[in-house]
Amino acid sequence: MNAFITRRGLLVGSAASASALLTGCDRLADAPSLRWLLDFGQSASLHAQRLLLSGQPLVREYTEADISPDFPPNGTEMPRDMGYFQSMAAQFAGWRLKVEGLVRNPLALSLAEIKALPSRTQITMHSCDEGWSAIGKWTGVPLGALLGRAELDPQARYIVFHCMDEMVRAPGRLGFYYESIDLFDAFHPQTILAYGMNDKDLPIRHGAPLRLRVERQIGYKNAKFIDRIEVVERLDRIGRGKGGFWEDRGYQWYAGL
Repeated sequence: MNAFITRRGLLVGSAASASALLTGCDRLADAPSLRWLLDFGQSASLHAQRLLLSGQPLVREYTEADISPDFPPNGTEMPRDMGYFQSMAAQFAGWRLKVEGLVRNPLALSLAEIKALPSRTQITMHSCDEGWSAIGKWTGVPLGALLGRAELDPQARYIVFHCMDEMVRAPGRLGFYYESIDLFDAFHPQTILAYGMNDKDLPIRHGAPLRLRVERQIGYKNAKFIDRIEVVERLDRIGRGKGGFWEDRGYQWYAGL
């Protein structure tokens, strides 16, 4: 737990409110005296993890008895976007997950079609950068299998998750949440797009209709409210070019546990 608190303290300081948090992250991202240190640490961590995990070992899975009775939501609990509200009111009947970009076979799948695909269920620990952790049971489609159906182009390097979750970028300005991972994590057996939690449909506050579970990384990498997956060769043309909403504001792109 101390590692998570230290990470958050390093990344965002002691911001007392959401606006202060964003401002602090922006200052950190723009501070050359700290930026090089964070980039060096991220690079060292990424290379060490890739070396140690080259065989794609599984993270620990728990038993039903270990499931946390209270699993706090990370991030937004209810998107403010009207499109999301309308989709939710229709029980996501008209929602489609789009898989596009550097693929030979673009997809547009309904929730029912996704649920009909071969699934994986896993009981794992979610570790938040704020210092808490909880254990939950997740059911979903392995991301690697979905990407296999889409048939990636040879130049594909990263998977970007676009969400229906509007976030405050600056006073009076909104932007949609996004996240990204590389192919190494995308094809890990425990990286899934979850539509179920604890043997029920995924709750709204936990990211319905679909959220990412990338079990080897810290909580903010586990994007919620996903409606589009974009396969790309590079990240510098999306958002501010750092690979994620929070990464654009000072967080590290690789947040391996």
